[in-house]
Amino acid sequence: MPIKGQCLCGAVRYTISSTPLATRVCWCRLCQYLGAGNGTVNGMFKRDSVVIEGETRDYASVADSGSHMHRQFCPICGTPMFGYADERAQLLVVRVGTMDDPSAVPPATTIWTSQAPTWACINGDLPQVERQPPPVG
Repeated sequence: MPIKGQCLCGAVRYTISSTPLATRVCWCRLCQYLGAGNGTVNGMFKRDSVVIEGETRDYASVADSGSHMHRQFCPICGTPMFGYADERAQLLVVRVGTMDDPSAVPPATTIWTSQAPTWACINGDLPQVERQPPPVG
């Protein structure tokens, strides 16, 4: 069954035809900015399994991991949607909160716990990684 999602205003929609390679809660400082103070929940997919309809804008920066990241968002409502690293352009990160059914893609790991604020709610049932885990795929 495909995974579908969209931004807040519906101008950007997507369909994913594969299961995630990884799903993580990320508490790095950059994700905290994207998540308005919380960590973000991100599913990683093979890029060729994701069909995007609508226009996105791109913000490029270097992550704490050293990866050259592109974070894509809806230019109308500003919803953070996707991300990818130049070093692994064949993979696309999809923000799980934009999925029509975010429960369908639960996180399996929590990463960058070393940068989480002291009040962060971190699921103790999930494996935790203090910084960046090895690349997927």
